[in-house]
Amino acid sequence: MKKSVRKEVTAEVMLPEELNKEQQQALTIAKALLPNAYAPYSHFKVAAVAILEDGTVISGTNQENAAYPSGLCAERVALFHAGSIYPHKKVTRLVVTALGQHNSPDGPVSPCGACLQVMSETEYRQGETFEIILSGATGDVLVTNGVSNFLPFRFTPEQLKK
Repeated sequence: MKKSVRKEVTAEVMLPEELNKEQQQALTIAKALLPNAYAPYSHFKVAAVAILEDGTVISGTNQENAAYPSGLCAERVALFHAGSIYPHKKVTRLVVTALGQHNSPDGPVSPCGACLQVMSETEYRQGETFEIILSGATGDVLVTNGVSNFLPFRFTPEQLKK
């Protein structure tokens, strides 16, 4: 029997100055990290900041490699670092921003599928969602709670259980 499924996505789109103080601080930190990105091939620098439940700030930038796709995106660098160093501390916020050498994004830049899956696993591992803030070089910022707003039919470890 054929069925239709509809999932709703919830996100706020706002100007950077409309973010609260903590959100603005995290975005400022992320933007300051952009020069640390190693992007000699795409010339598209991405920085991510994971804020942990105790306020610890974990940063990551994209790290490219000539042997594509051996590099890592900023989001995965930050989340894997957080999971390695602070495995029992929850991520409460992830901020992602980007800057292109030839064409900088005006408005939010979405994480790739691999990063979204790592974000999903992080939420699963810690048993709760976290706030996600996406920003480009200029323009609006997107704020949402939980990766399910990007992956409504996400793959979870529950699907591996028999």
